[in-house]
Amino acid sequence: MRAFYSEFVWNKPTDEKIIYLTFDDGPIPDITEWVLQQLDDYQAKATFFCIGDNIQKHPRVMDEVLKRNHSIGNHTFNHLNGWKTENQLYVQNVAACQEILPVPTNLFRPPYGRIKLSQARPLLSMHQVVMWDVLTGDFERYLSPERCLEKTLEHTTAGSIVVLHDSQKAWKNMSYVLPRTLQHFSELGFKFAALPTNMPIKNGLV
Repeated sequence: MRAFYSEFVWNKPTDEKIIYLTFDDGPIPDITEWVLQQLDDYQAKATFFCIGDNIQKHPRVMDEVLKRNHSIGNHTFNHLNGWKTENQLYVQNVAACQEILPVPTNLFRPPYGRIKLSQARPLLSMHQVVMWDVLTGDFERYLSPERCLEKTLEHTTAGSIVVLHDSQKAWKNMSYVLPRTLQHFSELGFKFAALPTNMPIKNGLV
């Protein structure tokens, strides 16, 4: 997929010891707030790809994310699977989320990482599509917390964009992986940074 969607951002190569943690599917009361506290403990910044419907339901939690100077991005209004959604509806759903985002941002991540080229083309005129190079699998019910952590530590390196989920479904694994990942890489001298809210747009899909 990285070769096919080369205009998307998959990581941010760097010689510096920087990791980009990202969280999908929030904001969710208690869970997102717990994530924020973990990040605070390590002076870490992250990027939250938010579902519009959750922003609407939980504005106070959204405010807490922004108060701590994390960056945010668009994750559609209803967590749509692009492969199973008609193009016009998908683009409209992204726009609906964009309208409710409380601060300007051009970051967008497709739920499940599933988006058609025909959906990406119009979106890339206004959005930078951010994917990942480390998928923790915290949402996988068959994956143990220990194995989830092992995969995360094994594949994360400088400039990695790491996907976690501040959702009820991912809680069992995410709540195990996040503090241990923060501790492990902090001890190795890494810092955790948020992605820039407005990244340069590369519109090159044909």
